[in-house]
Amino acid sequence: MTTTTISPAHHRSLGDHTWQDQAVCQSTEYNLVDPEIFFPGPDETEKITAAKSLCGQCPVRRTCLDAALENGDTDGIRGGMTEEEREPLHEKLASRLDYSRVNATVAGRDVHLTKAERRAVVRAAYRHGITEQRLAWLLKISEEHAQKLYRETRRAIRNRDLEQTTKTTPPPETDGERLRDAFGTAA
Repeated sequence: MTTTTISPAHHRSLGDHTWQDQAVCQSTEYNLVDPEIFFPGPDETEKITAAKSLCGQCPVRRTCLDAALENGDTDGIRGGMTEEEREPLHEKLASRLDYSRVNATVAGRDVHLTKAERRAVVRAAYRHGITEQRLAWLLKISEEHAQKLYRETRRAIRNRDLEQTTKTTPPPETDGERLRDAFGTAA
């Protein structure tokens, strides 16, 4: 499971594109940027270098990369990475587990979550005593589905606790001697 340790200070909400206003790649009357440099051919190393140089100065580079990964954007240079450099990240995205995203969601923010992060939200909500109605609202699911997720969480916790008690229970002994089977060997 992949864990993100460095996270942006502000996660973008679902459908939020306001971060693009802060992007260095946006042309203004004072800063003309050719959008074609972000879609170079495989052999256009000068364009790739120029685009990565701009991305290196960008205050929303991480947000841009997250948006490209979350939206399945496989074209062009995004977040300072080429299509080929982003490909392994696209493959690992489903298992990303960023606890700052989980905490933001539990706090009520509408943040894009991976499957692993959604599971972590359910566990965190259960531990914090958040109602099924609130969980349904947080994850944009029905209350029935939230009830099902809480049932599964209770069952998983119960089964984990049962497994831990059977692992920690010492084998039975009688008068300091180990039990012996019918052949006289230690059982």
